[in-house]
Amino acid sequence: MLSIGQTAPDFTLFNTARNEVSLHDFQGKNLIILFFPMAFTSVCTAELCEMRDNISTYADLNAEVVGISVDSPFTLAKFKEDQKLPFDLLSDFNKEVSQAYDTYYETFTMNLKGVSKRSAFVVDSTGVIQYAEVLESAGDVPNFKAVQETLISLK
Repeated sequence: MLSIGQTAPDFTLFNTARNEVSLHDFQGKNLIILFFPMAFTSVCTAELCEMRDNISTYADLNAEVVGISVDSPFTLAKFKEDQKLPFDLLSDFNKEVSQAYDTYYETFTMNLKGVSKRSAFVVDSTGVIQYAEVLESAGDVPNFKAVQETLISLK
């Protein structure tokens, strides 16, 4: 598992507008990376809507947010539109980034292969991981208070 103090693995993924987004695009800002199992599921929707509803809190802490799942960019586009999410959702359809961040179910519910585990990472403005939480149960959500406390400590 990735740990605090490590350099975050670089990535380049497509967002819902079919543009490439890379980790280095966020240099100089703190970044919250939320891996989530599947768009349109109840816990994923609640988690990302929690971020949506508190986006000003994260902006005030000099943080951007991205959500990453193995869903296609097209599925993520509909999910983002339906939930009015004000941050990028990135498609890790090839599952490489989920594996690089060690947040990956080989086998998920209903015998689905290769799904992102629910997890949260805070990457600081220099690309170093300052918070890492990988949840084994897809029914749990990240500790948003701990994410906020980590960002406050970086101010």
